[in-house]
This record gives sequence, C-alpha cells and structure tokens, in this order.
Amino acid sequence: MTPTDLTPESGEILLHVPVLAAEVLEMLQPAPGKVFVDGTLGGAGHTGLLLAAGATVYGIDQDPYALNRARAANPHGLTVLEGNYRDMTALLAGVGVTQVDGILLDIGVSSFQLDDTARGFSYHTEAPLDMRMSQSGESAADVVNEYDAEELASIIYEYGEDRLSRRIARAIIAAREQAPIETTVQLADIVKRAYPGFSKGIHPARRTFQALRIHVNDELGALRDGLAAAETLLVPGGRLAVISFHSLEDRIVKRFLLGSETLEPLTKRPVIAGDEEQATNPRARSAKLRGAQRVGA
Repeated sequence: MTPTDLTPESGEILLHVPVLAAEVLEMLQPAPGKVFVDGTLGGAGHTGLLLAAGATVYGIDQDPYALNRARAANPHGLTVLEGNYRDMTALLAGVGVTQVDGILLDIGVSSFQLDDTARGFSYHTEAPLDMRMSQSGESAADVVNEYDAEELASIIYEYGEDRLSRRIARAIIAAREQAPIETTVQLADIVKRAYPGFSKGIHPARRTFQALRIHVNDELGALRDGLAAAETLLVPGGRLAVISFHSLEDRIVKRFLLGSETLEPLTKRPVIAGDEEQATNPRARSAKLRGAQRVGA
C-alpha cells in the first residue's frame, strides 16, 4: 500500500507526501511482524510507508476528517484510534496492546489542516478563527476575544517567541472593543498594523498564529505527555522517531531524550531534509527528526 491509497469516501485520491520519509523508515526499521504506533495519523503518509513494509500500525488522531478518511480507506494492517497521542497508553490498552516496536510522532498542524481554509490555521485566507485540531473545546476566537492583555501577551511571547507580544496584545484588545475578532484575516491585519514599518517578507502574524494554535491545542503539553507514554510502551530495542517543526518542540524532544534513563538517542543532531526534498516540499525546510532506541528491561 502507498500513501495515495488512503482515500476518503468521495473516492478522491489524496496525494500526501510525508516529510523525511526515507529518514523515518531508516530510523524506525519497520518489518513484517512488527507493531508500530503513528501517534499523529494525519494524511497517513508515514503510516502508508510502515504498512508497505509489512508492519502493523495503530494510527491515532483527534481530527474527525483524518479519522473518517483513514477509516474509509480501511487498509490492511491499520487500526484507527480516536484521541490525542498524549493518551496513547490508554488508547492502546483499550484494544489490548501494551507494548510496541516503534512509535512515530509528527508534531504540529498537518498539511490537510493547513490546506483546509475553513479550519482557520492560515493567516493568508479568510476563514473563521478556529484552529482546533479536534474541532471541539475552546477556539482561537474565544482566546482573542476573552483573554486579558497580560494573558494574550504571555501566550504570544511563550509560544510565538515574539518580542512585540505586549504591543500585539494591546492591539487585539483595542480592536475587539470596536467589534469581535471572528476571522483569520481580521486578526492578521491587526497584528500587521501592530508591527512598525512592515512592508514585505515573512508576515508578522505568523508567530501569533503559531502561538494561538499551540495554546488552543495544548500542543507542548501533549508532546511532553506523548514522549513519556512512548518511553513506557516501547519494547527493549524499540524505536521512537519524532518530527518537529519549530524550536519549542525540538527543544522539548532533545531535553527529554537526553534526560531519559531508558531511551538512547540515535543521532547527536536532528536529521533535516536534503536539498532536493526542501526544494520540492517547502514544509520540509523546517522539519527536524530526532530518534531514540529503548535500552534495558
């Protein structure tokens, strides 16, 4: 099976190219008889490669669209589990699995979520200000319209690493006093106006959108919980591979692996995409892959 075999109910072929595909396979070493967890199923690109190598895969996702797409395809060897990968121990126990040979975590927003303009992850197109991966709970609109200036500044600074966080927070407060902030373009324009002298280059709203998305989905908390769960689920010799897309995530993974008594890092530095992949897949440019192997009993 290939990634393009995973099709939705409409029959539309989904062309999902997973980042660092060859590097992930080399790190995880899938083979017939081995059991893997793809904790972030998404478009199932990596899962397709694991299945093609003969492995059994338990794919976890909280996004209803990703779940429906994978269930409609129903490829041999894949069991789809609904939930957040931070709860993978309980999710796997529910189907009688207590140990696995390998775990993959491809952190952050998926290509399909970014490309679905209605989800509100992108500041480039007009859409409801949502950003919820599970499509439930508190939305980004709730945050920008209800949090006070100090809370907003803290989120933007901590998760977006934006030095103008307080200025942006004040601009958000001032704007919402005139009318609720309900769309992505509204928020992007507010942030852009808060940046002095911006004319071209990377849009200044990028960091604010990243911060809100991380906060709404508790992405860093989920990552910490997921790493801890992976450490206990892997059999001796089992392998963990984690793909991150910004420094906050990569720092958490690096520190966790270095501090673990049972996981031995497989590389000293993160693996990055080669020039050819970066040229053909822009989203691969910021991808960093770290891995580890379970040692001891």
